[in-house]
Amino acid sequence: MQEIKLVAIDLDDTLLRDDLTISQFSKDILQEVREAGVTVTLATGRMLPSARPYAEQLEFDVPLITYQGALVKNVFSEEVLYNCPLSQEISRIAIQYGRSKKIQANFYFEDKVFVERVTEAGEHYEHLAGIPFTRVDDLEELLEQGLPYKMLLIDDEQVIDQELEELGGVLNGKGFAAHLTKSKPTYLEVNHPLATKGVALSKLAERLNIGREQVMAFGDSFNDLEMLEYAGYGFAVANAHPDVRSQVHYITASNNEDGVALALREMVILGKGYPEATLTTNIIS
Repeated sequence: MQEIKLVAIDLDDTLLRDDLTISQFSKDILQEVREAGVTVTLATGRMLPSARPYAEQLEFDVPLITYQGALVKNVFSEEVLYNCPLSQEISRIAIQYGRSKKIQANFYFEDKVFVERVTEAGEHYEHLAGIPFTRVDDLEELLEQGLPYKMLLIDDEQVIDQELEELGGVLNGKGFAAHLTKSKPTYLEVNHPLATKGVALSKLAERLNIGREQVMAFGDSFNDLEMLEYAGYGFAVANAHPDVRSQVHYITASNNEDGVALALREMVILGKGYPEATLTTNIIS
């Protein structure tokens, strides 16, 4: 087994329990891992201000992967390692598509969330992110001020997959490429093609002179797949979407059962191997 030198952890439904807290056991294990000389960071679709409280709580004085990989920045030193916003053309198409469907479209610019409308499906987002919406009449006018790190379209779970396919078709038809994925069952993420957690993690690993075989990553959803594929040890938590679990080599316990901490204790602190996932899933608990 390769020595682990870098760990990247998704927040929602992975490190965070369902009540959006981090257990004391997980905090203690993360501290032990860092004391062992391993760099530990967060890799989240959240905006930087939404991830900051957790980084401060854990004292992660390292670049964080935020906005789905569009911004890698240290919240303490404010050093920017990677910056990859959406283009104006793709942003405009996403805004117009959201309007045509009468769904909520979040526009992430200057660490704020701008919206034209707040839908019933989108109301939960403010509580989850801990960041209030800034309402504007026309999101397209914001493009004259600068480019968003990402767009997020929010709709009912029953139709979001169809909308992902439709928006992809619209973009392809106009000759544009974007990274489209889901972070939660009702969240359709729109990013630059090079703004993924996988690309961002590779940039951080290169900066630290760490090989991918020395990287561990943890996630639960489709937006984590590139990161889990890049890492030498890509872990899905047990509560991950079945399609995500089927594409990784390692599975740990759920977010509510400290799955991240259990795997880190096993591999980093105790230095043991870890069974690869099989059809009869192996879960350390």
